[in-house]
Amino acid sequence: AVMWARVIEVMLGCWLAVSPFVFRHPAEQTAFWLNDLICAAAAILLALVSIWPPLRYAHLANAGVALWLIGYAFWASVYPTPPALQNDIIVGLLLMMFAIVPNEASLPPQSWRDFHSARE
Repeated sequence: AVMWARVIEVMLGCWLAVSPFVFRHPAEQTAFWLNDLICAAAAILLALVSIWPPLRYAHLANAGVALWLIGYAFWASVYPTPPALQNDIIVGLLLMMFAIVPNEASLPPQSWRDFHSARE
């Protein structure tokens, strides 16, 4: 079964990796570049390893990555927040939403599956 929420987390991670080039972080602000690239790698890695059954709950750690993105963007800049950091906030909020979606979200509840398999 395709774990659609994990696919979206990988896509968000890919966007986060590309976004410093799209929004043009200033070259002297390496912390902004590193933050986006490290968080992107973490989001992608956590989403991919959660596909393996022994690590099926690893995607929940993406909630921590999301909180970091939101917090970093909030405290790392002055008002008005630059577009690149606004993007970090939005990606963080989306990542938080999808991090809490279970791997089997597209399947019926386990009790229904058990009932159906017992009737066969």
